[in-house]
Amino acid sequence: MSKGDGRTKKEQYFTKLYSLLEEYKTIFVVNVDNVGSNQMHQIRQSLRGSSVVLMGKNTMVRRALRNAVHENPSFERLLGTVYGNVGFIFTKGDLKDTKEAILSNRVKAPAKAGAVAPNNVVIPAGNTGMEPGKTSFFQALGVPTKIARGTIEIINDVDLIKAGDKVGASEAALLNMLNISPFTYGMTISAVYDNGNVFEPAILEVKDEDLLSAYVTGIAQVTAISLALSFPTVASVPHLIVNGYKDLLAVGITLEEYSFPAIERIKEILADPSKFAAAAPVAAAGGAAAAEDAPVEKEEEKEESDEDMGFGLFD
Repeated sequence: MSKGDGRTKKEQYFTKLYSLLEEYKTIFVVNVDNVGSNQMHQIRQSLRGSSVVLMGKNTMVRRALRNAVHENPSFERLLGTVYGNVGFIFTKGDLKDTKEAILSNRVKAPAKAGAVAPNNVVIPAGNTGMEPGKTSFFQALGVPTKIARGTIEIINDVDLIKAGDKVGASEAALLNMLNISPFTYGMTISAVYDNGNVFEPAILEVKDEDLLSAYVTGIAQVTAISLALSFPTVASVPHLIVNGYKDLLAVGITLEEYSFPAIERIKEILADPSKFAAAAPVAAAGGAAAAEDAPVEKEEEKEESDEDMGFGLFD
C-alpha cells in the first residue's frame, strides 16, 4: 500500500468520525479485548438500525478528536477515554436497550496460560472419566481425588483460579483436559459520553425508584434549608404559611385585645377543657339512647293496642 493510499484512508476515517460525532450525541466507549471478528460482526448485526460501531487505532482517534476540540471543547472529555483496546458505538436508541445488546453477545472460551481470569473458576466435584494414571496431575494442583470404578473422581469443589489472577500453564491444561471453558468474552462498556458529559457505565444501572428517592431527598433538603433561612420556595411556602398561622394563633392567645374566631374557640377550649372533652361522649351517648328508645316506644304502643280492643279480659 502506497503512502497516498494510507493518507486517503486516514482522511476517509477522519471524515466518517467527524460526521458521526456531529450526528450522534451519545457514544458508548467499549473495550474489545478478546473479541473476535465473527463476534464483532454479530454485535454489529444486533445494533444495526439504531447504532453504528466504529473501530480504529487509538492514535488516529486521538488525533481526530484533538482536531475537533476547537469546535466542540467537550470532546476533550471523550479524548480521556481513549486508551487500551477500545472502540466507539454511536447510538440514538434507548441507552439501556443498547447496553443490553452490547453486553449480551458473549462467547465461551477455554483458559489460556498467561491470560488474566475475568471471573473465579471452580472445578466441581464429580467423576472426571479420566484414567487413574493422571492422578498425580490433580495432586500437583491440590485437587482432592479418589479412584471410583476405575476412573478419577474429584471429592470436593475446588477454587482453582480467582478473578484477576493470571492463568498458569498447569491450570489451563487441567481445565482443557476436563473440557471446561470457564471464561466468556465480549464487549465491555468502559464509559458513556452523552451530550458533552462522560459517565461511568454504572449510571445505566440506576432505576426509576432510585431517581425518585433521590428527588424526594433533594426536595426535603431544599425545604429544610429554605425554612431555616425563611426563604420562600415552592417546597417551603406551604410550611411557611402553616408556621406563620401557628405564630399568629400564639400571639392572639397571649394578647387579650387581639382576637378572631379561631382564637376565640382556642381560648374557650383552654379556659374549660372539660366540657369539650365531655361533649363528644355525651353526643354519642345521646344518639345511642335515642336509637334504643325508638323500638321501646313502638313496643309499648303495640302492647297498649292489644289490651284495649273494646272488651275486657273476662268479657
